[in-house]
Amino acid sequence: MAKLCIWNLVTLDGYFEGEEKWDLEFHGRAWGPELAALSKEFGTTTEMLVFGRVTYEGMKAYWTTTEEDDEVKGFMNGLPKLIASRTVTASDWNNTTVTAEIVEDIRRLKQTATKPIRVFGSAELCNTLLKAGLVDEIMLCIVPVLLGRGTPFFKPGRDKTAMKLVNSTTTARGATILTYEVGKD
Repeated sequence: MAKLCIWNLVTLDGYFEGEEKWDLEFHGRAWGPELAALSKEFGTTTEMLVFGRVTYEGMKAYWTTTEEDDEVKGFMNGLPKLIASRTVTASDWNNTTVTAEIVEDIRRLKQTATKPIRVFGSAELCNTLLKAGLVDEIMLCIVPVLLGRGTPFFKPGRDKTAMKLVNSTTTARGATILTYEVGKD
């Protein structure tokens, strides 16, 4: 059975984007060789990428038009992708499937996948998958900055969820990558 793993960069005060959609300027404070290596590692250790609709639209727009020509672009465009949406019904992004039944599809995929399934960004989707008890691991890069306002990654009103720290790494730029098992004390 494959793990469902969440990955995101968040500020010290818990925001995954600034006040405007796709305001990710703070990512530059963390980016360096460690995150570049981790991004490349994801390309070889991932069965499928999963996005909510908003994250999908931004990722598709970027990765299908960027001038960058490296391993990360290759895996972002090449890996199978599953998009959770009730409004988008199809996609022309390579290897992409759209579903309105994300909880059921993830449950099924976890049974058949042989490598981790990774959710990038997608705060609303992550909240849904956490509530459904499908998330096995949360990996966050804590960026050493306080934004003061923006979009929080974890939504208020959730039930308590126990976590167990299984790994932590500090980057040369002062960011901390934390990996937690979900549902463990």
